[in-house]
Amino acid sequence: MDNTWSLLRSAMHGADAPRGLTPGTIRRVARFARPYWLNLSVFLVLTVISAVIAVTTPVLAGKVVDSIVGRHGANTVITLAVLVAVLAIADAGFGLVERWQSARIGEGLILDLRRAVFEHVQRMPIAFFTRTRTGALVSRLNNDVIGAQRTFTATLSGLVTNVIQLVLSLAVMMTLSWQVTVLALVLLPVFVLPARRMGRRMADLQRESAQLNAGMTTQMTERFSAPGATLVKLFGRPRLEAEEFGSRAGRVRDIGVRTAMLTRWFMTSLTLVSALAQALVYGLGGWLAIQGQLAPGTVVALALLLTRLYSPLTALANVRVDVMTALVSFERIFEVLDLKPMITEKPDARTVPGGGVSVEFDDVRFSYPAANQYSLASLEDVSTVDGRGGDEVLHGISFRAEPGQMVALVGSSGAGKSTIASLLPRLYDVDSGAVRLSGVDVRDLGFAAIRDTVGVVTQDGHLFHDTIRANLEYARPGAGEDEIWDALARARLAELVRALPDGLDTVVGERGYRLSGGERQRLTIARLLLAQPRVIVLDEATAHLDSESEAAVGEALTQALAGRTALVIAHRLSTVRAADEILVVEAGRIVERGTHEALLAAGGRYAEFYQTQFADEPAAA
Repeated sequence: MDNTWSLLRSAMHGADAPRGLTPGTIRRVARFARPYWLNLSVFLVLTVISAVIAVTTPVLAGKVVDSIVGRHGANTVITLAVLVAVLAIADAGFGLVERWQSARIGEGLILDLRRAVFEHVQRMPIAFFTRTRTGALVSRLNNDVIGAQRTFTATLSGLVTNVIQLVLSLAVMMTLSWQVTVLALVLLPVFVLPARRMGRRMADLQRESAQLNAGMTTQMTERFSAPGATLVKLFGRPRLEAEEFGSRAGRVRDIGVRTAMLTRWFMTSLTLVSALAQALVYGLGGWLAIQGQLAPGTVVALALLLTRLYSPLTALANVRVDVMTALVSFERIFEVLDLKPMITEKPDARTVPGGGVSVEFDDVRFSYPAANQYSLASLEDVSTVDGRGGDEVLHGISFRAEPGQMVALVGSSGAGKSTIASLLPRLYDVDSGAVRLSGVDVRDLGFAAIRDTVGVVTQDGHLFHDTIRANLEYARPGAGEDEIWDALARARLAELVRALPDGLDTVVGERGYRLSGGERQRLTIARLLLAQPRVIVLDEATAHLDSESEAAVGEALTQALAGRTALVIAHRLSTVRAADEILVVEAGRIVERGTHEALLAAGGRYAEFYQTQFADEPAAA
């Protein structure tokens, strides 16, 4: 392994490093390759054997010519011919095993990298996803991972094979005729000059192409979704979208053409130099053969070996480009892996005590973190990530919900209600104070303990593009058929699902858009009921529903909240009248608290909200 990475570093030595290549990238690549050291060793041994066979064949061909010219007998010629055939068969067999090892290494590495990136991204805070382009992340998992994999297949095998062929060919040629070999190497400096310039230019083009591809993936991901496509059609922007996409695609095309022409110009120049060198070998070698100083077979062997000399030189000159391109892909992957998750689980994480669960906010203060703590400029498509710290948005929030009680949060938009709710399932961590479940700080609890205890229903009712059954079982894998139907019945959705042609196996579409808003929301409530959490957070669960859907969802929520501790956020005050305590939040502070009747009697901010909403319903007031 050490020798392998020494070869890789030596191929890089002297090449212009691409802009911004992170130091230590090769060392980190080696760590990823460590589990495959046995496969790599076998792969490299087979590569060396193939290189030796490639050099041996021209020597045998020369001996065949000498045997024919010298009339050494048919047996000698046939023996040499059989030996050449055996070597060809052996080389083919070794090539198949080599390719099998290469595939195992490459595909295994793709699996490891994708798993590492996917698992790491899932540990990132919600703030990361609010700023990151989805397409850019998908590009890292697809294009960059495959680009990085080339390091261990084509690039590495080509590097080792060509180095061995180069050394052996040069050694054999020197033993056959040092004069012809020296003349053949006269044009060698022409190989070196272009190679030193190609690394940076190709790597920069590769980096720009990767960014543009990520941008196109993002645009497609957003515009091809149901809400994105609707927005484009409503505002009549298909032509503008097509022009923007075409501009990016055109730049990718230009980069592809430029890269192809640079590579072709480079390879054509090197091939031309190789052909000129071969002409010199034939000229000098033929003259020496006529003078009787070289055997005819030696001239043939030298000419064939010259292809084994300049062909590796051509490939090694280009391997700088391949290595740098692969390292750019690795660099982009490591860039994501180097982002530290802001919320981590303690090694000695605790569980929530059994029975009913109390919820407590104790003098909680919170500000959203600066973007440079959790985001990347390349994932946002900006030049620099904003490093300014966020202003405090929650100022000394304190309240307590006893087991089985409902606490409601009301207030103006942007007051901080959803921020308070996001702290309970630990989507963010507080700056000071504490959030507790049954007296245990959520920062001391395990992620699984929080997930099993706290269930959340958001206003968008997100569903995956999968069946109704799969969406429900996501909350509780392995749930029985009766449990699923019971949850649907309590969510007032069982009759609708039974009426569907495919029943539980009906695909709901991306984000559940094949269902109506009320049906989608009731399905998320059924998922919550199946999970059986002891604490429920409702964040504007009926905000975007019509009256009929709201009534149906309200019935489902009544089932969901029964006997559970609840934190409810609502703009519609009709949904929170029965709360044990109502908290009025303004500008990140609790300005009023009490029951519905007490707050109405106080004539404060809550009373203003209520009168505004029910101005046309004096009887209800």
